[in-house]
Amino acid sequence: MVFNIKKELKILRHMTTKQLREKYLEVFSEQTRSGNKDFLIKRIAWRLQANHEGGLSERVLHRAAEMANDSDLRIRMPKMFDTNAISSTNRTTTKDFPIERDPRLPCPNTVLTRKYKGQDIEVTVLENGFDYQGATFRSLSAVAKEVTGSHWNGFAFFQI
Repeated sequence: MVFNIKKELKILRHMTTKQLREKYLEVFSEQTRSGNKDFLIKRIAWRLQANHEGGLSERVLHRAAEMANDSDLRIRMPKMFDTNAISSTNRTTTKDFPIERDPRLPCPNTVLTRKYKGQDIEVTVLENGFDYQGATFRSLSAVAKEVTGSHWNGFAFFQI
């Protein structure tokens, strides 16, 4: 029987996923969980070619078995991951970290001004935010967005 891989690939490409799954069962003698058509085509084509041309050599199979035996395979979960072994001292804790002020910002109570579309914009720098027209904003970018209606880098908008 003459084996033509190109002909086999053409046939496989015209099969539905269901037909490919059936062909996979026929070729590998086991079910596949995959529903990916490209994957199934590649695997089936590889197996058909390997069956026709002899597959991997005994030397390669023997070397692969040696490598698998040398690998460190875990059968049980390490004790440090055992949920019963976790004590209260090992648990994650949270701490409050002080938020450092951006060094580009002026001192609190400084008033930043900018002329925008003929209007004077005044923003007061607070310890934790910015005051604009009685509302507190977390960032200069939020103030710039409130003023312009679009996103701006706050430092660029106020030319700091």
